[in-house]
Amino acid sequence: MRWWDIEPVVGLEKDLFPEDAWSRGMFWSELAHSRGLEATRRYVVAEEGGRIVGYAGLAVSGDQGDVQTIAVARDHWGAGLGARLLTELLRAATAFECAEVMLECRVDNVRAQKLYERFGFEPIGVRRGYYQPGSVDALVMRLSTVFDGDSAAGSTSPNGVQGTEIHD
Repeated sequence: MRWWDIEPVVGLEKDLFPEDAWSRGMFWSELAHSRGLEATRRYVVAEEGGRIVGYAGLAVSGDQGDVQTIAVARDHWGAGLGARLLTELLRAATAFECAEVMLECRVDNVRAQKLYERFGFEPIGVRRGYYQPGSVDALVMRLSTVFDGDSAAGSTSPNGVQGTEIHD
C-alpha cells in the first residue's frame, strides 16, 4: 500500500465498516511505519482493473505480529481474496521473524473466523465491547507457529484471483 492508495482504501473501509471505519490519519500513521530499516508494519492492497478490491495490514512488535485489518470488496467475497491477503501478511510475519500472530475479529463475523481457523488461528479469549460504537465483542485469536503461507491458501497463481494483483 502506498500513500496514493489511501483514498480508495478509506472509501472501501467506510463501505465495509461504516460504524468503526479507520480514518485517513490512521492509515497515514500505519504507512509511516511501513518503510525503511525500522519498519514495523506491512500493508498490501489487491487491485483488479486499476480498482482496489482489498487490503490488509500487519503490525509487529518484537516477535509478535498483529493483524490490524483485512478487507475485501463485497463483490469479491467468496473468491479467496481474503485468504491471499492473509497469506501475504503471514509471509511478512515470517520475514519479520514473528513467533506468533494475533488478531481480533468481531464475534458476529463468522466468515472471517472460518478463514482464520483454516490458517490455524485458535480462539484464546474475548474482549468485551471492543468494537465501538455498538459495543460489539471481539474474539481474540492466535497463530502460534508462523509458516510459509504457500500451503495455507491453496492459491493457484502467485497473485491469487485471475486479474487480481497484490501490491505492497
